[in-house]
Amino acid sequence: MLDAPLPPAGPPESALLDAYSRAVTAAVERAGPAVVNVAIRKGRQGGAGSGVVVSPDGLILTNSHVARGAEELAIATAEGRRFPARLLGDDPDTDLALLRAETDAALPAAQLGDSAALRPGQVAIAIGNPLGFSSTVTAGVVSALGRTLRGAAGRPIEDLIQTDAALNPGNSGGALVDSRGEVIGINTAMIGGAQGICFAVASNTARLVLGQLVRFGRVRRAQLGLSGQLEAVPRRFARAHGVAQETAILVMEVVRGGPADRGGVERGDLLLSAGGEQMLGVDSLLRWLSGERVGEAAEFVVLRRGDLRRLRVIPEERA
Repeated sequence: MLDAPLPPAGPPESALLDAYSRAVTAAVERAGPAVVNVAIRKGRQGGAGSGVVVSPDGLILTNSHVARGAEELAIATAEGRRFPARLLGDDPDTDLALLRAETDAALPAAQLGDSAALRPGQVAIAIGNPLGFSSTVTAGVVSALGRTLRGAAGRPIEDLIQTDAALNPGNSGGALVDSRGEVIGINTAMIGGAQGICFAVASNTARLVLGQLVRFGRVRRAQLGLSGQLEAVPRRFARAHGVAQETAILVMEVVRGGPADRGGVERGDLLLSAGGEQMLGVDSLLRWLSGERVGEAAEFVVLRRGDLRRLRVIPEERA
């Protein structure tokens, strides 16, 4: 009997590595020019972070903890051009701030991608200015989605992207980009003493905050008094109740006496929809909790221990 033919050999390992290198370098060439150094002065102290130019007329996203309280701001482009900048508004709840470079020159701008389309394991590339080393690139993957961390004010920063792309002080406010060079997050934090556990504010959250800061200089929000994270809808319950969506929000904490608590939401509920809109993840809820929701009753549909329940919740304005 003749031996069966061997399957065709795949591409050599060197070719795969070259393809990975080409993807990373192409992404950096596209997004890198839009990442700037942000120099700050607070009293007698100076500091630095990173920022991402999001429009050619000089709008720059960075972190709130970088820019908040600064008496003087300046930016330096990857080409070495320097301009003064001013703070248009900041939002500590998402650790985002918006600057405007004071120049008539058109600046290279990055494109914000769709963070809702991300999947764990995707290539993630961080570009910033860690420890004063300008235009530094590190690469890894999207480790997880929908993470929550406590911010400086004690409130949770939700819908964070976790990545193992290395971040260091000075990366704050820089870009996390995908293999196409689109910005999928604004780098914000790392876990001290840990290896490869870093976080970025999702681009869809950044887009929402950007629009509010441009219009109002602040973000007016409704609040529910709950925190949650992305969770898959169990298939057996989805089939049993005719639920088509694949993901929802798992309620991790409910503040006693808050709107969600008064409406009957419980820890462990899987929030499927609010006011008739599907809650596919925390970013869906953040978009839904706009200022016009304040005081307006909405029907919440939750999955609780296998049962579908409908609750009446009235959001209130966040102080």
